[in-house]
Amino acid sequence: MEPQNPLLDLYILGQSPMKKPKVCFVGTASGDSSDDAGKFMKCFRKFNCEPSCLSLFKPPKENLESFILKKDVIYVGGGNTRNLLLLWKEWGLDKILKIAWERGIVLSGVSAGSICWFEEGVTDSMPGKLTPLRCLGFLKGSNCPHYDGEKERRPAYHRLLRMGKIKKGYAADDGVALHFIGDILDRVVSSRPKARAFKVAMKNGKVAEEPIIPNYLGKG
Repeated sequence: MEPQNPLLDLYILGQSPMKKPKVCFVGTASGDSSDDAGKFMKCFRKFNCEPSCLSLFKPPKENLESFILKKDVIYVGGGNTRNLLLLWKEWGLDKILKIAWERGIVLSGVSAGSICWFEEGVTDSMPGKLTPLRCLGFLKGSNCPHYDGEKERRPAYHRLLRMGKIKKGYAADDGVALHFIGDILDRVVSSRPKARAFKVAMKNGKVAEEPIIPNYLGKG
């Protein structure tokens, strides 16, 4: 998402203990867009890693579970989270990714690739509105990305919380990554110096935001 600012991409690769990690882009949410896959490969070929892509429209010849479990890092792209979840369940990829997570393979992603790991997320998968969506549930609570990047995200998250339609959780500005180890938030990092994350919940009948100041990955 930030072609000229690879700080988060390099951070993700750095979470693998491998000297040259095998990183796989999963573009299900964008319909396995060749443009998205191409951008990923162009970017990650510059790094010390072995990049590849998984397409469920043109699946690998080998067993899907075997293909995934050979990777060190899974990087899920953005797009339609609802379609992503439906296709993953149809292919059994949700269960395979749970195994990967339990084995210590790094699971990561942007937008839909962030929402999908939580119990619930704020999504624009349905045209014209932002709605809650039940997700994989590896991580507890809800997730709202693009908190500062899309003007409707913050009010929609607040509205859903007030209506009791979504659980408390985490919101992240663009350029912010929530780093969980297991199901515990270990740290928050950012590729942008002024970006923020928030714990968001209902308190005394009102929406309360608790700011989290990320560790900025750049200089200064």
